[in-house]
Amino acid sequence: MQQSKMENLKKMLRKMGSVVIAFSGGVDSTFLLKVAQEVLGKRTIAVTAASSTYPKTELEEAKRLAQLIGVRHIIINSEETELENFKQNPPNRCYYCKKELFSKLKEIAKKEKINYVLDGTNYDDLVDFRPGLQALRELNIASPLREAKLTKEDIRNLSKKMNLDTWDKPACACLASRFPYGVRITKERLDRIDRAENFIRNLGVKQLRVRYHNEIARIEVNKKDIQLVLRHSDSIVKKFKELGFIYVTLDMEGYRMGSLNEVLK
Repeated sequence: MQQSKMENLKKMLRKMGSVVIAFSGGVDSTFLLKVAQEVLGKRTIAVTAASSTYPKTELEEAKRLAQLIGVRHIIINSEETELENFKQNPPNRCYYCKKELFSKLKEIAKKEKINYVLDGTNYDDLVDFRPGLQALRELNIASPLREAKLTKEDIRNLSKKMNLDTWDKPACACLASRFPYGVRITKERLDRIDRAENFIRNLGVKQLRVRYHNEIARIEVNKKDIQLVLRHSDSIVKKFKELGFIYVTLDMEGYRMGSLNEVLK
C-alpha cells in the first residue's frame, strides 16, 4: 500500500514538471523534497523562511538537509510577526501566516518560471484544526502528500527506507503555537520560548513544548521524560526565571499535539 502511494506521488510530481517546495526541514517536507529531487532533479527548489516563529536550530537543520539532498535552497525572510492580525493571535492565526509565506513562494515560482508551489501537508493533517489550509486553497498551493493519501506513519516508514535521518524526528510546530489564543505574540516572547525549549532539549529531551501563559511557563514532555525533567528542576527553574517567567510548571498530562486547541472543543 505504501509503495503504491509512493508511485502515485512520483506520478504527480512528474506531471507537475517543476516545483518550489516550502521546506521546514521537518519529516514531511524533507520526504517530499527528497522524492521531488529524485523525480525532477534541478527543477526542484526548496524555500525556507527565516522568521522569529521558526526555531533557530531548525533553520540550520533545514540548510544541512537541503545540502545533503542536493537541491537549490533559497532562504527568505517571513514577516508574519509584523502583521497585526497575526500578533493578536486569533484562532485562525495560521491563516495569516500561511498567506504571507506562500504569497512570497508564488512570487519566487513566477520569477524562476516554476510551474507549482507545494507544501508538506499530509493525509493525517485533515483531521486536525488547521486554518492555514484555507490560505493554501486560496493561493492554489498543491499538497501532493495529502493527495496521495500518505499518512505520517507512511512518510516515516518510507523515509526510513530512503535513509533519511528525519524519519523519527519529533514534530516541530512553529513557536507561535506555544501561545494560547488571544495572548499577544511578540518577537521577544517568541525568543523567550525558543531559548527555554533549547535549554530543556539540551538536557536530552527530544519531544517538548514550553507553553506561554504570561508569567507562567507550562512544560509539556513525553511521560517517559517527566522524571528526567524533575531531576533537573532546579536548573530549569533558574534558567526560566532568568528568561522572565515567574512560575514554572510541568504538565502531568504530558506532551500532546495541539493541546492549546482543547479550549476550542
